[in-house]
Amino acid sequence: MKPRREILNRPVVLLVEDELLVRLTQVEILRDAEFWVVEAQDADEAFDVLKKRADINVVLTDVNMPGSIDGFEFARLVRQGWPDVSVLVISGKVAPRPGDLPEGTHFLQKPIRAEALVTALKQAMIPKTEKA
Repeated sequence: MKPRREILNRPVVLLVEDELLVRLTQVEILRDAEFWVVEAQDADEAFDVLKKRADINVVLTDVNMPGSIDGFEFARLVRQGWPDVSVLVISGKVAPRPGDLPEGTHFLQKPIRAEALVTALKQAMIPKTEKA
């Protein structure tokens, strides 16, 4: 089945969040803002998605999640393996220390208002050349 035209023009967000209620809330916010959302509950599942889909524009990831790596390490690996994919890291428990976030990665502290989350994702997707 071929996606409808309006779907093809939406930015694609890979949302990595292990807490179901938080993930469902974020999915609703992002879909209301006209993002196409692909979900993963941990870094391992997210890597599988990234390997299979070339249309991911931005990754939105929590810091604390199950598995062998946290959101900071996941962000570093995404930036290395998929340099054209933007990354936004969010957390309500920890803030990044110097060196935690790779260059070009954005961070937001939870709780986050819906409008701030959407704005931060759109900002994260703007290439560096356009920001300067």
